[in-house]
Amino acid sequence: MDNQYLEKDIKELLEESFLLLKLFEEESGKFKDYSFVVFPAAKAYEGFLKKLFLDNGFITQDDYYGKRFRIGKALNPYLEKEIREESVYDKIVAHCGGKRLANFFWETWKECRNTVFHWFPNEKNIVTLPEAGAKLEMIVKAIDEAYKECNTR
Repeated sequence: MDNQYLEKDIKELLEESFLLLKLFEEESGKFKDYSFVVFPAAKAYEGFLKKLFLDNGFITQDDYYGKRFRIGKALNPYLEKEIREESVYDKIVAHCGGKRLANFFWETWKECRNTVFHWFPNEKNIVTLPEAGAKLEMIVKAIDEAYKECNTR
Protein backbone atom coordinates (compact mmCIF):
# COMPACT_ATOMS: atom_id res chain seq x y z
CA MET A 1 0.00 0.00 0.00
CA ASP A 2 1.33 3.45 -0.93
CA ASN A 3 1.31 5.12 2.46
CA GLN A 4 2.29 8.46 0.93
CA TYR A 5 -0.97 8.69 -1.02
CA LEU A 6 -3.19 7.78 1.90
CA GLU A 7 -4.19 10.69 4.07
CA LYS A 8 -3.46 10.44 7.78
CA ASP A 9 -7.08 9.88 8.83
CA ILE A 10 -7.48 7.10 6.24
CA LYS A 11 -4.33 5.36 7.52
CA GLU A 12 -5.54 5.67 11.10
CA LEU A 13 -8.93 4.15 10.28
CA LEU A 14 -7.30 1.19 8.53
CA GLU A 15 -4.90 0.70 11.44
CA GLU A 16 -7.82 0.86 13.88
CA SER A 17 -9.63 -1.99 12.13
CA PHE A 18 -6.53 -4.18 12.15
CA LEU A 19 -5.97 -3.35 15.82
CA LEU A 20 -9.56 -4.41 16.61
CA LEU A 21 -9.05 -7.63 14.65
CA LYS A 22 -5.92 -8.40 16.64
CA LEU A 23 -7.56 -7.52 19.97
CA PHE A 24 -10.40 -9.96 19.41
CA GLU A 25 -8.42 -12.84 17.83
CA GLU A 26 -8.06 -14.57 21.18
CA GLU A 27 -11.72 -14.02 22.01
CA SER A 28 -13.31 -15.09 18.72
CA GLY A 29 -16.89 -16.09 19.37
CA LYS A 30 -17.36 -13.62 22.20
CA PHE A 31 -19.67 -11.58 19.99
CA LYS A 32 -22.21 -12.80 17.50
CA ASP A 33 -21.33 -10.08 14.97
CA TYR A 34 -17.90 -8.54 14.39
CA SER A 35 -19.03 -5.92 11.87
CA PHE A 36 -17.67 -3.28 14.22
CA VAL A 37 -14.14 -4.51 13.37
CA VAL A 38 -14.72 -3.64 9.70
CA PHE A 39 -16.46 -0.27 10.21
CA PRO A 40 -13.33 1.93 10.40
CA ALA A 41 -11.78 0.25 7.33
CA ALA A 42 -15.04 0.57 5.40
CA LYS A 43 -15.04 4.27 6.21
CA ALA A 44 -11.39 4.49 5.12
CA TYR A 45 -12.26 2.74 1.84
CA GLU A 46 -14.96 5.32 1.18
CA GLY A 47 -12.51 8.15 1.84
CA PHE A 48 -9.84 6.52 -0.30
CA LEU A 49 -12.24 6.07 -3.22
CA LYS A 50 -13.45 9.65 -3.03
CA LYS A 51 -9.86 10.92 -3.11
CA LEU A 52 -8.96 8.57 -5.95
CA PHE A 53 -12.01 9.72 -7.91
CA LEU A 54 -11.19 13.39 -7.33
CA ASP A 55 -7.50 13.02 -8.17
CA ASN A 56 -8.32 11.26 -11.44
CA GLY A 57 -10.98 13.78 -12.46
CA PHE A 58 -13.86 11.31 -12.09
CA ILE A 59 -15.71 13.63 -9.68
CA THR A 60 -15.65 17.36 -8.99
CA GLN A 61 -14.48 19.12 -5.85
CA ASP A 62 -18.14 19.85 -5.14
CA ASP A 63 -18.78 16.08 -5.20
CA TYR A 64 -15.76 15.42 -3.00
CA TYR A 65 -16.56 18.01 -0.34
CA GLY A 66 -20.34 17.82 -0.64
CA LYS A 67 -22.81 15.61 1.19
CA ARG A 68 -24.77 14.37 -1.84
CA PHE A 69 -22.26 12.21 -3.77
CA ARG A 70 -22.93 8.47 -3.27
CA ILE A 71 -20.14 6.02 -4.02
CA GLY A 72 -22.50 3.06 -4.20
CA LYS A 73 -24.49 4.76 -6.92
CA ALA A 74 -21.39 5.97 -8.78
CA LEU A 75 -19.74 2.52 -8.73
CA ASN A 76 -22.85 0.55 -9.63
CA PRO A 77 -22.27 -1.13 -13.02
CA TYR A 78 -26.03 -1.62 -13.39
CA LEU A 79 -26.90 2.08 -13.18
CA GLU A 80 -29.81 3.03 -15.44
CA LYS A 81 -28.99 4.75 -18.75
CA GLU A 82 -30.78 7.98 -17.87
CA ILE A 83 -28.43 8.63 -14.93
CA ARG A 84 -25.34 6.99 -16.42
CA GLU A 85 -23.47 10.33 -16.72
CA GLU A 86 -22.99 10.11 -12.94
CA SER A 87 -21.22 6.79 -13.34
CA VAL A 88 -17.69 6.66 -12.02
CA TYR A 89 -17.70 2.97 -12.92
CA ASP A 90 -17.52 3.82 -16.64
CA LYS A 91 -14.71 6.32 -16.02
CA ILE A 92 -12.69 3.69 -14.14
CA VAL A 93 -13.22 1.23 -17.00
CA ALA A 94 -11.97 3.81 -19.53
CA HIS A 95 -9.07 5.17 -17.45
CA CYS A 96 -7.83 2.07 -15.66
CA GLY A 97 -7.69 -0.53 -18.40
CA GLY A 98 -11.04 -2.29 -18.44
CA LYS A 99 -13.73 -3.70 -16.19
CA ARG A 100 -11.62 -5.86 -13.85
CA LEU A 101 -10.66 -3.07 -11.44
CA ALA A 102 -14.04 -1.32 -11.64
CA ASN A 103 -15.76 -4.63 -10.83
CA PHE A 104 -13.37 -5.28 -7.96
CA PHE A 105 -14.05 -1.82 -6.50
CA TRP A 106 -17.81 -2.53 -6.79
CA GLU A 107 -17.56 -6.01 -5.24
CA THR A 108 -15.40 -4.65 -2.40
CA TRP A 109 -17.93 -1.87 -1.81
CA LYS A 110 -20.85 -4.29 -1.68
CA GLU A 111 -19.05 -6.94 0.41
CA CYS A 112 -17.08 -4.75 2.80
CA ARG A 113 -19.30 -1.74 3.19
CA ASN A 114 -22.92 -2.44 2.28
CA THR A 115 -23.27 -5.90 3.83
CA VAL A 116 -21.49 -4.64 6.94
CA PHE A 117 -23.59 -1.50 7.44
CA HIS A 118 -27.04 -2.58 6.26
CA TRP A 119 -29.62 -4.92 7.76
CA PHE A 120 -32.38 -6.60 5.79
CA PRO A 121 -34.98 -9.03 7.20
CA ASN A 122 -33.98 -11.93 4.97
CA GLU A 123 -30.24 -11.23 5.09
CA LYS A 124 -28.88 -10.90 8.61
CA ASN A 125 -25.32 -10.29 7.34
CA ILE A 126 -23.64 -11.42 10.54
CA VAL A 127 -19.85 -11.07 10.22
CA THR A 128 -17.66 -13.59 12.01
CA LEU A 129 -14.17 -12.59 13.13
CA PRO A 130 -12.48 -14.54 10.30
CA GLU A 131 -14.88 -12.92 7.82
CA ALA A 132 -14.01 -9.51 9.26
CA GLY A 133 -10.33 -10.26 8.65
CA ALA A 134 -11.07 -11.31 5.07
CA LYS A 135 -13.02 -8.09 4.49
CA LEU A 136 -10.11 -6.02 5.80
CA GLU A 137 -7.76 -7.81 3.43
CA MET A 138 -10.16 -7.22 0.54
CA ILE A 139 -10.20 -3.47 1.27
CA VAL A 140 -6.40 -3.34 1.39
CA LYS A 141 -6.20 -5.31 -1.85
CA ALA A 142 -8.60 -2.89 -3.57
CA ILE A 143 -6.43 0.03 -2.47
CA ASP A 144 -3.28 -1.74 -3.63
CA GLU A 145 -4.84 -2.61 -6.99
CA ALA A 146 -5.78 1.05 -7.48
CA TYR A 147 -2.08 1.99 -7.27
CA LYS A 148 -1.07 -0.72 -9.70
CA GLU A 149 -3.74 -0.24 -12.32
CA CYS A 150 -5.24 3.23 -12.00
CA ASN A 151 -2.47 5.78 -12.28
CA THR A 152 -3.12 8.24 -9.51
CA ARG A 153 -2.02 11.82 -10.07
